[in-house]
Amino acid sequence: MDRSPALLLKAAADGDSQAWHQIVDDYHRLVWSVARGFRLSAADAADVSQTTWLRLVENLDRIQNPDQLAGWLATTARRESLRLLRKARREIPDSEETDQNASFFGDADDDGDPETALVAEQDRSDLWDAFATLSERCRNLLRVVAVTPLESYAAVAEALGMRVGSIGPTRSRCLEHLKRALKALTSVPETAGP
Repeated sequence: MDRSPALLLKAAADGDSQAWHQIVDDYHRLVWSVARGFRLSAADAADVSQTTWLRLVENLDRIQNPDQLAGWLATTARRESLRLLRKARREIPDSEETDQNASFFGDADDDGDPETALVAEQDRSDLWDAFATLSERCRNLLRVVAVTPLESYAAVAEALGMRVGSIGPTRSRCLEHLKRALKALTSVPETAGP
């Protein structure tokens, strides 16, 4: 039985473990996608996710708009991701922590071919550079839609403050902008001949 976020939060605050499981089932992909959207490693994204859920437990009675739980979780995950990134800048990473192969798009196939790995890394880098040129609205939408099943557009709409009917068309426009930006970044300019 589906319950509103407000009812789920109240039940969870009253100790209903099924309500907690439902909240986590409904929103874990959203929290994860926000963290990975900051290009955090899987371990760091897991830390952000755990901290976000902890913040929810700590603030159960203080959430002013329980029906906007998706937005609250997305905002909290974003803040925790930024906090982790600020902390990481103050630390000097060791060689294992500087491995850039783990990204939102997964590891490159390791078939032992350095050229293949280099090309895959360059493709990911180009994609992220193009992604960075998108509006914040497009970036947020594409991050959330990438990890949310199509039948969960209601959760996407709630998290982003959009109408359900506008998600598909907006997603298409954002993907078109991404395609053009990627093409502009990766196309080789023609040189004038003699």
